[in-house]
Amino acid sequence: MLSIFQSFALNLFLYFPEDKREYIPAAITMAVFTVFAIITFRIIIYISKREERKTKDLEDHYNPANGQEPTKHS
Repeated sequence: MLSIFQSFALNLFLYFPEDKREYIPAAITMAVFTVFAIITFRIIIYISKREERKTKDLEDHYNPANGQEPTKHS
């Protein structure tokens, strides 16, 4: 069973305004942050792929036999 204090603490963060226009600023803020999060995520993926290409080029430059079958020397 929940005590009165625990019940009050759980309901403290629940607020449903009578005037639904109060949701508009929160929705706009959430939309802006969501767009920025998606943009940031795409930038991180782009930079990661660019770094991966650079690393692959360096590997190919310093180890040209990479990815090829090793030749047997008798």
